[in-house]
Amino acid sequence: MTLRWRRRPEGSTWGDFGPDDELGRLNLLTPEKVRQGAAEVREGLTFCLSLPLDFPGGNVLNPRRHPPQIRPTVRASGRPNMNFMVCEEVPDATDVISDDLAVLHLQYSTQWDSLAHVGSLFDVEGDGTPRPVYYNGFRAGSDITGPATAEEAGAPSRAQALGIERLAERGMQGRGVMIDLHAHLGEARVAVGYDQLRRILDADGVVVEPGDMVCLHTGFAERLLGMNRNPDPAIVFDLCAGLDGRDRRLLNWITDSGLCALIADNYAVEVHPALPGDGCCATLPLHEHCLFRLGVNLGELWHLTPLATWLRANGRFRFFLTAPPLRLPGAVGSPTTPIATV
Repeated sequence: MTLRWRRRPEGSTWGDFGPDDELGRLNLLTPEKVRQGAAEVREGLTFCLSLPLDFPGGNVLNPRRHPPQIRPTVRASGRPNMNFMVCEEVPDATDVISDDLAVLHLQYSTQWDSLAHVGSLFDVEGDGTPRPVYYNGFRAGSDITGPATAEEAGAPSRAQALGIERLAERGMQGRGVMIDLHAHLGEARVAVGYDQLRRILDADGVVVEPGDMVCLHTGFAERLLGMNRNPDPAIVFDLCAGLDGRDRRLLNWITDSGLCALIADNYAVEVHPALPGDGCCATLPLHEHCLFRLGVNLGELWHLTPLATWLRANGRFRFFLTAPPLRLPGAVGSPTTPIATV
């Protein structure tokens, strides 16, 4: 029992790693897992697994998220600090200075979700009243804070717990495992449940062990690249596979596998919108299961196709993965530039 909760969700890991744990299943990303990842480096080849951060382009995939804006900082004189000749301020100086800033929507492109990204209404007190909480019972309003009304929009927010900096501090370096859905399903819009996933794992001889970071290659990000920052809404919402978050056996597999992070090159890892659910339920059931119950971080919109192609051609499915987010305290998500080494 903790001060934050008297009952935990069925099948969750709440409290398993300590009453104040903020890492969840990243506790399984041990030094041994890092050594296992490093042992996968044989060729010394590296793959950048990030899209350019101004992809997908526009805001078709999510109307609340927009491409980065880059502009110069401003000097004391009011002049933009871009191609600035310092001799204008300091006689005989030869320096030419450019200095800029970026306005980023942190989950626009290749990204990590922190455990503060998705919570749930759950009766943590056991008194019959659901309350908005996050992994390990951290509370909305006290542990994850921010404006609540339209009038307050634009005011600061902050994850006092479960923020993205926890991933940066952990390092996010270990053994990656590729599951190549695209090789079996092509670009068909398929909600992949446990049975189909099991057949693919068996066909490719893929084994997932505790502490692995699992990547799902669907081909979606590769298609986004081909759209050159102008995604066609008539295409992108009917393209490539995602996991079926309503499939209880699939969710049980995620639990039983011990994977510590689940990553995909599609928009949400799971099919979104999700298939219809019964009664009162989450609109993002796999997010709820991973982020809220298990403490499994999700990676989205990674660029996996070149790596997946190389691994398949070379009869491999494991690799060394390094993928820290920005160490930005209080954020609930972050861009990442993951690197795979084989």
